[in-house]
Amino acid sequence: MLLHLLSHSSVMGYQYLFGPVPSRRLGVSLGIDLVPHKTCSYNCIYCECGKTTNLTTERAEYYPTDAIIREIDDYLSTHPKLDFITFSGSGEPTLHSGMGKIARHIRENFPEYRIALLTNGSLLTDPEVRAEVVDVHVVVPSMDAVSETVFKKIDRPCSTISAQDVLSGLVTFRQEFKGEIWLEIFIVPGLNDTDEELSLLRDAIAEIRPDRVQLNTLDRPGIYDWIVAPPAEEMARIADALDFPGIEIVGGLTSRSDIESFSQDISESILGTIRRRPCTIDDLSRILGLHPNEVRKYIDPLLAEGCITEERESRGIFYRPR
Repeated sequence: MLLHLLSHSSVMGYQYLFGPVPSRRLGVSLGIDLVPHKTCSYNCIYCECGKTTNLTTERAEYYPTDAIIREIDDYLSTHPKLDFITFSGSGEPTLHSGMGKIARHIRENFPEYRIALLTNGSLLTDPEVRAEVVDVHVVVPSMDAVSETVFKKIDRPCSTISAQDVLSGLVTFRQEFKGEIWLEIFIVPGLNDTDEELSLLRDAIAEIRPDRVQLNTLDRPGIYDWIVAPPAEEMARIADALDFPGIEIVGGLTSRSDIESFSQDISESILGTIRRRPCTIDDLSRILGLHPNEVRKYIDPLLAEGCITEERESRGIFYRPR
């Protein structure tokens, strides 16, 4: 049994928590997954979690709120070193109707920690959702396109969601929210990098007035082979066109040697598993009893260090030892 080999620094045995994991944007982050795998209001063409299987805007208590809070209390009672506690995972967190209660509980009982929300922003048109986000310190919403045509090609939202609605929701949210907003734009070459689309995005950024704008791009194979990461000079051109002071191009991961919570045992368990047979992230998740998002964050440095390779096959992306 591999599980007993894994370090206690990771949230083994928890159903709704994953990590702490190294994040390209949030440092060392404890993840809270609020919805079942690929329950989302978008079906983005670049999503590293795969295709959306439950495309919905229906808010519900997908997982028991009190059970999530019990796991949070248990884990944080050990006072781990974290940069953020993050509502994220493999779906849209704001779909969970208890998100506000959970954020308030963390804020009131563990005030030493900062809370982040990774969201596609599609539900911020709802005043109830905006009210539930009040206890979050940093909200990282995405806005990949302003024109309806490009928005639908990239994000493939529920039919009731329009690009204009998303923009209006973000503008209203900025007026009400006292925390920080880090607006993310995921660049898909050939779609939202044209002069016309960048002009629309520049005007939208001026309306939203975020604290930061972060340009992101693919850092591992996505759903479609044709989506590739633009070269550095192209990302610099896009950043110039958006004309936002201090715009950030999201870089690579922090070195795992600098992350106290990184478990060498987990990394070695992943390597040991794929030495026996090639595996997808879902395979590794089932075999090791880890959340898929946690597996992904260990895969990144292993790829960067040249320890493993990845290859697309009919069932998905397989990882092999180099």
